[in-house]
Amino acid sequence: MDNESLFNEEVEPPGSLTEMVTPENNPSPVVIETLLHDSPIDLSGPKHRAPCVKSSRSRIFCKKFYPYTTNAEWNDWHWQLHKRIRDIHSLTRMFQLTEDERNALVRSTGPALPLSITPYYASLIDENNAAQALRRTVIPVIDEYFHAPGEAADPLSEDHDSPVPGIVHRYPDRVLFLVTDFCATNCRYCTRSRIVGGHHDLMKSGQWKKGIDYIASHPVVRDVLISGGDPLTLADEKLEWLLSRLRRIPHVEIIRIGTKIPVVMPQRITPELTRMLKRYHPLFMSIHATHPDELTPEMGQACTRLADAGIPLGSQTVLLYDINDSVETLKQLFLGLLKIRIRPYYLYQCDPIFGSSHFRTPVSKGLEMIQGLRGHTSGYAVPSYVIDAPGGGGKIPLLPDYVVGRDGDDLLLKNYEGQTYHYPDGPMILGEVH
Repeated sequence: MDNESLFNEEVEPPGSLTEMVTPENNPSPVVIETLLHDSPIDLSGPKHRAPCVKSSRSRIFCKKFYPYTTNAEWNDWHWQLHKRIRDIHSLTRMFQLTEDERNALVRSTGPALPLSITPYYASLIDENNAAQALRRTVIPVIDEYFHAPGEAADPLSEDHDSPVPGIVHRYPDRVLFLVTDFCATNCRYCTRSRIVGGHHDLMKSGQWKKGIDYIASHPVVRDVLISGGDPLTLADEKLEWLLSRLRRIPHVEIIRIGTKIPVVMPQRITPELTRMLKRYHPLFMSIHATHPDELTPEMGQACTRLADAGIPLGSQTVLLYDINDSVETLKQLFLGLLKIRIRPYYLYQCDPIFGSSHFRTPVSKGLEMIQGLRGHTSGYAVPSYVIDAPGGGGKIPLLPDYVVGRDGDDLLLKNYEGQTYHYPDGPMILGEVH
């Protein structure tokens, strides 16, 4: 395919054409969608599938709720996108919903973020326990309709720092490139809930070109972070078109991709995708991981493919109240990530988007998490705890108070056990050499 022809007409990720599956071919009506207007999907073709492990949990879930689905279909990432759970009827078939969850789902006005869960990720959710960590991150509750003081649709002021649509240029030598408004699974605390699932035209004809032209005309930009939405929901051809154009810009040294796909739809990480990504090194990937329950054999296989392709992997985790705000939970998550070659990179304080107060912890809790990790486990398993400052201030790292004072010329330091140590920190004095 001629890369330029990818933009000859307006195309978008799933979200425009809908078709109802009838009861004759599915136990419950669910909405399915075409992936790309100009790219019909042949689910029988092998190129969208990869040899995938299938955990016992996935097998049980698939047999129960998709009894006529083959392993080949389950392992096809396009099938996973088509079968996303997007309405209360599908959820009710799979989960015992609480009154709180039902009220949130049937409410006609409120948060713009639509419900979306891949069947694979749904297989990780507890059917009966509404307090389960993963369930709380993807199924809405009525608290989303309450707006606390300080919350905003765009708390990080990304739109203010956007010189052209899709580009956020906040830091001197790097830009954020928003290339899609679509995610396979929607996290209820999403910083960009104002964009995700909306109609922001991030893939309209020429939109990417404007972003690429901006980057090309600003030699100071050496690092481009591709995000959205989730870039890995794009077809290989579209993603390669984007990467190839960025690689043609001489001053772009590093390309990064921000994604949650290995966590919510690991079937997407095909050998064909990783072979393509290898051609555009140095390429880095930041993976959004939330809880140890996400560390499945399927995710492990996906991340192994990416790491074997020479892509350095880092994780970004949002600290969430009563979901992952314990030292033991985070330690289990971060050590598990290291085992599949993902380096914990950031622990984020939850951004104050509208309707997020039930997710946010006090900042003191984040400092407590770092203090409980530092020195008590591998340093590789301790990410930087940061607040992305509201109003566009950027990421600000926070640390527990390890410097406790001075004693003359000595700096007083507190270690992970709470013991105090002296470090000589006086002026340098040149003496005789002995």
